[in-house]
Amino acid sequence: FDAYMSHFARDAVWQTRVGTRLEGTTAIRSYLEEFTCSVEGHRVEFLEFVDLGGGVTLWVARQGGRPGGSASELLEHVAFATVFVDGLAESMTTYSDIDEARAAAERLAEERG
Repeated sequence: FDAYMSHFARDAVWQTRVGTRLEGTTAIRSYLEEFTCSVEGHRVEFLEFVDLGGGVTLWVARQGGRPGGSASELLEHVAFATVFVDGLAESMTTYSDIDEARAAAERLAEERG
């Protein structure tokens, strides 16, 4: 977690796809630790990375694992629209709909010039 968290600004904000707003690296790290510990064999495979300019990126990933000790595996695609300032993620929004994420990230990039 230390290596991953080193890419976030101290006051970063992460809007999860279920509507939870996480503010600051302590809240983000706590959420990630809780989530990954609740999914046995959790893994993430990044499928696409696009730098849209203006510090805006789009990440598309497939993640999976067995939630709550279930025998069934959950596999889903997610996308992250992220704004970087001075090399650190300041805001990130997670989407289940890849097209919606791409459109949102493109709007952000356009706004930021």
